[in-house]
Amino acid sequence: MLRFIYRALWLLIAPIAVVRLFVRSRKERGYREHIGERFGSVAGRAADDPTRLIWLHAVSVGETRAAQPLVEALLAAHPDARLLITHMTPGGRAASESLFGDRVLRGYLPYDFPWAVRRFLRAWRPTLGIVMETEVWPTLIDECRRGGVPLVLVNARMSQRSFRRADRFGRAAREVFGGFTRVLAQSPSDAERLSALGAREVAVLGNLKFDMTASDALIARGQAWRAAFDRAHVWVAASTRDGEEALLLDAARRMANDDRLLVLVPRHPQRFGDVANLLEREGWRYVRRSQWDASKPLDAASPDGRRVQVLLGDSMGELPAYYAAADAAFIGGSLLPLGGQNLIEACAVGTPVLFGPHMFNFTQASADALAAGAAIQVADAAGLAEALDRLFADASRQAMMRGAASAFAARHRGATQRTVAVLDPYLR
Repeated sequence: MLRFIYRALWLLIAPIAVVRLFVRSRKERGYREHIGERFGSVAGRAADDPTRLIWLHAVSVGETRAAQPLVEALLAAHPDARLLITHMTPGGRAASESLFGDRVLRGYLPYDFPWAVRRFLRAWRPTLGIVMETEVWPTLIDECRRGGVPLVLVNARMSQRSFRRADRFGRAAREVFGGFTRVLAQSPSDAERLSALGAREVAVLGNLKFDMTASDALIARGQAWRAAFDRAHVWVAASTRDGEEALLLDAARRMANDDRLLVLVPRHPQRFGDVANLLEREGWRYVRRSQWDASKPLDAASPDGRRVQVLLGDSMGELPAYYAAADAAFIGGSLLPLGGQNLIEACAVGTPVLFGPHMFNFTQASADALAAGAAIQVADAAGLAEALDRLFADASRQAMMRGAASAFAARHRGATQRTVAVLDPYLR
């Protein structure tokens, strides 16, 4: 009965979903492109093409970047296969293009209609399907099972909050999670919750995000920026979400020393303009990254010649450079109950991390970072200002946290090779 209701709801919301694509395209044009793919209409590959196809689904930017080590390892381990990456957002698709170019195929995952999913699977005929982290589409799972396509959930996580929601569906949830061929979890607690929801063949392999490495070029870019900033201290607020920027600007006002720069990097590109408008309304002296010639001092880009207070990070693919340019990094999505964002990238470049009270999507990683001395948790914007003031006044603590952050990131690497080894039997 629940499956029937679910599919009926999809029929009802399909027109709304298309309208929503066009509404969202007003801020991000990519939403009005490739709409046919969202209904399973793809060119696919020739019927007589014997090449094995590995299909990996990464919903948006974060999942695509987290998948980078796995994609690179799969391309190296199976040079005779093609790799298809699907997404749900234009940002994810753009990230894939930036990271992998024409080494992979790419498209949108169809909406969860049986007929659309079947068209997709018939067109591509994947040898193996890989789903990143938390993407659970009941019809997709059913159709892969019917079509004999092994479907593996990798880097899987399941917060306590998400577990409670899924568990309300009882047997229906267990049928869905039981449809995955294998589940490769980030942590023992994730594995326990997923098993309780009916997942089979669950293994704990660690977090792929620890294997993400910033290029030497991006690190060097960030270090060059730091010289161009010419500030006593720089802090980056990364992957911020709607409603957080105002809180972070309040924290910046509370801080004791004016010789500091806030680098503000919203998570979603379509919000760059909204955040710029907020900075305008509140009277901040700011410069957009897209309008700054980084070969010149940052203050040279100031419209009125006065000292810049905020650099708005309205660029894609430069987050590691922002981290490398900073003395500390605040992780967005954590001041409000949004679940937090990935803190591992900052630790990997040796940047001390701070985050708010809401890291339930990264429970294990945040707890481990705190235990390692690589992170500080704060309750609110006032607490963030106080913590940064204390940190910036204590050079020895900054050095200790930088070392702890690097060691923490290094200690947990290796999930990629473990994952490739588990997937290998499905690709023989």
